[in-house]
Amino acid sequence: MSSDNIKLEILSYDDKEKVFNVKSPAGNTVKIQDTFAEMFGLWAGRVLITAQNEKWAQIAASLTTGFATSVIEATAEAAIERTVPADQTPDKRPGILIQIYNRDRFELKQQLMQRIGQCTLTCPTTAAFNGLTGKRTLNVGSSLRYFGDGFQKKTMVGGRKCWKIPVMEGNFIVEDGFGATQAVAGGNFMIFAATQEAGLKAAEAAADAIRANAPDVIMQFPGGVCRAGSKAGSLKYKLKASTNHPYCPTLRTLVPDSVVPEGVQCVYEIVMNGLTLDAVKNGLKQGVTAAAGQPGVVKISSGNYGGKLGPFKAFLKDAIGAT
Repeated sequence: MSSDNIKLEILSYDDKEKVFNVKSPAGNTVKIQDTFAEMFGLWAGRVLITAQNEKWAQIAASLTTGFATSVIEATAEAAIERTVPADQTPDKRPGILIQIYNRDRFELKQQLMQRIGQCTLTCPTTAAFNGLTGKRTLNVGSSLRYFGDGFQKKTMVGGRKCWKIPVMEGNFIVEDGFGATQAVAGGNFMIFAATQEAGLKAAEAAADAIRANAPDVIMQFPGGVCRAGSKAGSLKYKLKASTNHPYCPTLRTLVPDSVVPEGVQCVYEIVMNGLTLDAVKNGLKQGVTAAAGQPGVVKISSGNYGGKLGPFKAFLKDAIGAT
């Protein structure tokens, strides 16, 4: 359901707590923190995977985007964006768009080559096409062609320059060049709920709304939902990141900097990347509105580092139409 179909009533603004008090269609009051999601830049590529049927396209897309939740430790950030009907793909077969992100375009090229080469190429019936017109073109297919050991051949598919690489099944088709662009990463909001059950339902509703109504956006955590948000560094160990202890309900009475309200037993985070800032802002709007419309949600907030993490901002007040 689009956020346009969910009507949130803004009741008041608490200047002391810096929160909007919002009434959801379910009749409960939700606090929306007057804050922003702080985001940073990554390079993005987009791959259109096609196959004989949607089953194999889905299998290939899922495998190609594996182990890619956060560049904190994973080799990339990646996820499925959406399905593409057969009449809109170069080879007229069912397709799925995925997005892959990395710190710079050179690392992005390596990830595209490795993921397409190891995961898409090996999957039955698949082909891989460029899904993005970007500032740069990465020679992904023209590098993967060497797997053909000299037997590869140039071919045209749907007006696109591709390579035909012989494999045991027949041929793997991959487009010669893949677009790359500077994109936006780290869009986020937190759902504070009275129970784990209520929190999960709200998080699922938010993820579903983003998938349905926010094009050009991906959510790279499992099912679009993260239960283990992290903070930079560690209080005790030499780590890049550690558990975001101020948001852990079990630590609410144990740490002085807890931000978990009394009565909250569960916090889920929705994290998203997008090809443009406007795409992420729309994703935030769709997700926040859907989550706020669920019973049991006490509060919604976003994570930021006061502007030190990155140059991009998306405000929750804009997401709920408070401005």
